[in-house]
Amino acid sequence: MAGQRFTSLDVFRGLTVAFMIVVNTSGPGAAPFAQLSHATWFGLTLADLVFPAFLFAVGNAMSFGDPKSGPTGRYLGKVVKRAAILFLLGYLMYWFPFVHATADGWALNPVEHTRIPGVLQRIALCFLAAAIAVRWLDVPKLIGLSAVLLLGYWGALMVFGPPGEQLTPLGNIGALIDRAVFGINHMYAKGKGYDPEGLFSTLPAIVNVLAGYLAGRYIRSQPDLRTVVIRLAVAAGLIVAAALAWSLTFPLSKRLWTSSFALINIGIDLGLLAGLIAYVELARQKFGVPFCEVFGRNPLAIYLFSELLVTVLQLIRLPSGQGLYDAAGGLFQLVAPGALGALLCAIAYMLVCWGFGYVLDRNRILIKI
Repeated sequence: MAGQRFTSLDVFRGLTVAFMIVVNTSGPGAAPFAQLSHATWFGLTLADLVFPAFLFAVGNAMSFGDPKSGPTGRYLGKVVKRAAILFLLGYLMYWFPFVHATADGWALNPVEHTRIPGVLQRIALCFLAAAIAVRWLDVPKLIGLSAVLLLGYWGALMVFGPPGEQLTPLGNIGALIDRAVFGINHMYAKGKGYDPEGLFSTLPAIVNVLAGYLAGRYIRSQPDLRTVVIRLAVAAGLIVAAALAWSLTFPLSKRLWTSSFALINIGIDLGLLAGLIAYVELARQKFGVPFCEVFGRNPLAIYLFSELLVTVLQLIRLPSGQGLYDAAGGLFQLVAPGALGALLCAIAYMLVCWGFGYVLDRNRILIKI
């Protein structure tokens, strides 16, 4: 099955993008359901599973190629180019719409206040590191590297942070590094002093990509999918149990991307992937599959579209002064007040983004970023 492309992997990626859009664009007018908001610092919610799953999916996609073939220079050139484009798109996304209204007209959004780290930037860095690793390391060494990154990150946080503040928002060593490298005005929420997608906390996130690559490579190498499903499910249970045990001393935290957080998400992703293989490849079920495939074929393009469109909608001001997306959220609040209305608004917006993906898919346009 080495040359086979599994629909379940596309469905996994599509589900991740769809849920990511729902989480990121909760309708205004009411607080979302608690599980659709990220944990404040420690803890784990459904929303916290989305970004690690996307990184896992990036690793899955890498497993369809042969990273060890071709000249090294050409391979590194392609990898660096893709990472640079992703990083630049992420930076421009935070700078967008580049201008703002003033009393005298329009002015350029100040570059000195544009966020440098971010979601696409983390994807870029994790992809770059993982792509280099899989080029030169075999499976045992990739597993060893993953262990070093997870254990090393834990040790570095505990050893180098100020005593008693190692896991706090401002005292952890990652925040200290980010403030020194980027400056506080280029970080998350300008002035908070930490960034959930900072440089140092990218290290354990690389493991989520490597895990996706190893899982995809394993699935494609096995002749019996029933055995694959069983083994993935068992591995998922063991990894989740190990992560929960680790979390007793190194708490789960998306914003710190603690090693226990990275590990529990790998376990959950393996379990979800096992379920999807059983549903799609073995049971040959079709319900929901085409819908997810639309998201799965152009995941980064649709994600970028979702982030930019909501910004554009908010720039369109109604006579009341409300942005268009806020006004739409108000309509949903009239129909279903509270968190349910916020969720319905987010789902409706996600379907709009699916429509964009459907147009691309219908015209066989694959935007490779």
